[in-house]
Amino acid sequence: MAGHEHSHDDHAHDHKHSHGNGGRGGHSHGSGGHGGHSHGVAADADRRWLLSALALIVVFMAGEVVVGFAAQSLALISDAAHMLTDAASIVLALIAMRLAARPARGGYTYGLKRAEILSAQANGVTLLVLSAWLGYEAITRLLEPPEVTGSLVLITALVGIVVNLAATWCMSKANRSSLNVEGAFQHVLTDLYAFIATAVAGAIVLTTGFARADAIASLIVVALMLKAGIALVRDSGRIFLEAAPAGIDPDAVADRMVTEPMVEEIHDLHIWEITSGQPALSAHILVTPGGDCHAVRRSLQRRLSDEYGITHSTLQVDHVGEDEAGALLQIAGPGDPAVDAEHCADAHGPVHRAGPHEH
Repeated sequence: MAGHEHSHDDHAHDHKHSHGNGGRGGHSHGSGGHGGHSHGVAADADRRWLLSALALIVVFMAGEVVVGFAAQSLALISDAAHMLTDAASIVLALIAMRLAARPARGGYTYGLKRAEILSAQANGVTLLVLSAWLGYEAITRLLEPPEVTGSLVLITALVGIVVNLAATWCMSKANRSSLNVEGAFQHVLTDLYAFIATAVAGAIVLTTGFARADAIASLIVVALMLKAGIALVRDSGRIFLEAAPAGIDPDAVADRMVTEPMVEEIHDLHIWEITSGQPALSAHILVTPGGDCHAVRRSLQRRLSDEYGITHSTLQVDHVGEDEAGALLQIAGPGDPAVDAEHCADAHGPVHRAGPHEH
């Protein structure tokens, strides 16, 4: 078999006239000029802020573990455990950012951009697992409260609030449109709330001797962890399941596209996210016989970019009836299932045409 070489130094592809589709005369176009698009976050700037937050968290966490055991405070120990996951989440985010920045090569045609989504999902899962463990411990201590040194709890919690405010400020400077960075940020933000609850609990124990306040504070932290963990797992799961980005209705997008002049039909429409903040779309467009495929494609891609923020679109554009077989590209009358049945054995969503139609 004859070998071939790929030159990765120059990717100046001409997308203006790329014809394919097995000789059917169709035009398969990607959105032109991808090389000029800035996908993702400013990784170098974000890394500096994440490293600053990591340093603050690790130094304080070490001291908190010692004080927590000395004071026999579950609230402090749970805060320290949560700070450990904070540190791990930031490290994971930094690794994921490094992987996502690698160029696409070989079989990974999108690169490793979804490493950031794996990181976000891991952060969400650890929050859920940790909340289950801390919830069990808190309920146990609520039933049988141990002796708690309120003064140590209060002082440590107040210092923790200051440290976490600084760490949260550092994290907020990073680009939180990345689900990866948002996952790490949620860890740190939840820890800030935890220290506030712990400080209140320490003050109550110190002034009233009510030892159960420590366990109650832990349960408040558990509720916050559950909320953040569920949101991260849900959002990352949507990306892995190729769901349309939140706030974008594929049927509404298709109905808007089909109003374009010369467009007769849109089918095989798919909208998904490559990674957080990078929506992509592909669709098969049928235009009127003799219509300008290239003009339609350019107009649709401008509309997708301007109205929906979708700059990565791949549109296969064909004229109605130009397929030699006469089956795949013909538009049947209303209610005629022939086209849908022959188009694909496994249906890829509804067919969209001008005027009222079912989705």
